[in-house]
Amino acid sequence: MKWIYLFLGDPKKHSLEHRLFNTVSLVNGLLNLIGVFGVLYLENYLILVILNVGSGLLMLVMYYLSRVKSIYFSLYWPFNLTILFYLSSMWFFNGGSLGGNHYYLIPALVIALILIRNHNVFVVYSIYIFFAASLYIIEFYHRDWVSSYETDLDRYLDAGGNYLFVQILTGILIFILSRNLNVERKKSESLLLNILPEPIAEELKKEARVIPKRYESASVLFCDMAGFTKIAEKMNAEELVGELDTIFREFDRLCKSYHLEKIKTIGDAYMAVGGIPTENQTNAVDSVLCGISFQSYMAEQKEIHALRGREFWEIRLGIHVGPLVAGVVGIDKFAYDVWGDTVNTASRLESSGVTGEVNVSAQVYEEIKSYFECEPRGFVSIKNKADIEMYLVKGFLPEYADVLNPKQPNSLFKRLYESGALFASSEEVE
Repeated sequence: MKWIYLFLGDPKKHSLEHRLFNTVSLVNGLLNLIGVFGVLYLENYLILVILNVGSGLLMLVMYYLSRVKSIYFSLYWPFNLTILFYLSSMWFFNGGSLGGNHYYLIPALVIALILIRNHNVFVVYSIYIFFAASLYIIEFYHRDWVSSYETDLDRYLDAGGNYLFVQILTGILIFILSRNLNVERKKSESLLLNILPEPIAEELKKEARVIPKRYESASVLFCDMAGFTKIAEKMNAEELVGELDTIFREFDRLCKSYHLEKIKTIGDAYMAVGGIPTENQTNAVDSVLCGISFQSYMAEQKEIHALRGREFWEIRLGIHVGPLVAGVVGIDKFAYDVWGDTVNTASRLESSGVTGEVNVSAQVYEEIKSYFECEPRGFVSIKNKADIEMYLVKGFLPEYADVLNPKQPNSLFKRLYESGALFASSEEVE
């Protein structure tokens, strides 16, 4: 695969049109040079060799300019004119339509249309139709302008060779196009999966819409940077975006490892949900595990930045569990989103949280209390909502905590989690 990218261009760095031009110019250039061996037995082989070698080398020069200098777009018409000049010359010096030269007109038009980006289709079609018609008319009225064959055997051999050559060229062009389209399709699907969960993306592709779905128990995790504005004022735009990108990339990785679905970022705020789009019983524990990992990562980064004499953020983090609705709305720049009182409550838990801690609601506490050590905060007053009972997750219970790092689960916790026994009743666990 690497050698293909080396010669034809990397899909991550080069557009489809650029890769197609590289491929077509390289293939045509090499085939024209190879075509020299197919005309050596003809009487006027010398002029045919010059045409094949000249056009082949010219196409390879264009390949070089496209692949190395990246100026493929301006080479569209020089490349097509080279093909047209080559075909018209071969028409007159190599038997015209009797020699099968008309077969080349089909792949020539295919090549022109493959590389047509930002060019007028009607103009390209008109040029090729006019060109083909002109060759036939000239041959019809001036047959003496077209070189003939000494014997019927020469004509059949040359026409058959041209037909076979065109079949090979057409097959190569189809392979090139299908392969590049598959690459582009995979890129598009990968991009779609970066925006939407896989089941939602599949539904959207099949139905062209997504039916909103209600989940009876999903865990919503909110977090944002404490003192973000104060520290951000001391950074330039590139540094600020770079820091946020590094943090959120790690958050994305942690969300995937704990089976949470990232929903969105808004400025310095980050939101993820457990238990969607695939429902599960583990989402409350998953969200807490993810929250603990978020805080551990931020604490490590704060220490690293402190050693360099730089300030770094801490985060407030809140988690709530309950029913919500998830789906996709709109048709432009659509996004997978969630709605409901559970989402609003999780946001309030975050804003009422303690920096460096995982703040959870009583509903979350009831689902995780058998495995995590929690500190009650009592009922906390929040804006525009009834007081909410909150807890701070301090770590794992002694029987589930790693001896060397109490913030990490031990083998017993991992074994019970993977087997599903962790989510059975307390009596079953004991």
